[in-house]
Amino acid sequence: MYWLLKTEPRTYSWQDLLKEKTTSWEGVRNYQARNFMRDQMKQGDRVFIYHSVVQPMAIMGIAEVVREAYADHFAFEPGHKYFDPKSSPDNPRWVMVDVQAKESFDNPVTLEHLKTVPGLENMMLLRKGSRLSIQPVSDSEWEIICSLEKRNILKF
Repeated sequence: MYWLLKTEPRTYSWQDLLKEKTTSWEGVRNYQARNFMRDQMKQGDRVFIYHSVVQPMAIMGIAEVVREAYADHFAFEPGHKYFDPKSSPDNPRWVMVDVQAKESFDNPVTLEHLKTVPGLENMMLLRKGSRLSIQPVSDSEWEIICSLEKRNILKF
């Protein structure tokens, strides 16, 4: 399966992931996004990393899920911004996955460009009011987007 993960680059950017190579994708606090991560995201799934809340908003590169959903331990830490008093190690409410950078786009694919591409009309990212930070991407959408720009495959 394919996914799109949104991130605000002031908080965590594609460049940060390139430096770290692998990171935990924590802090998801929307039930639908959590359910995608918990129930459907699998090791080996590919994901677009998308910069949101900046201009231009764009897909920056491709990462891979390298660890499936596990408890978001920040939910158990009082005082942490992701703390949730209703979550516990025995009954975690929130999860995270680990992702690893794989391919960097030479030219990020902007939201404005995506809106003009035939075949992407039904993409969740382009739907009015769609704000989920984790979104499924169909096989055809994945192929279309990957064909738009040259990519640099990263060697780790």
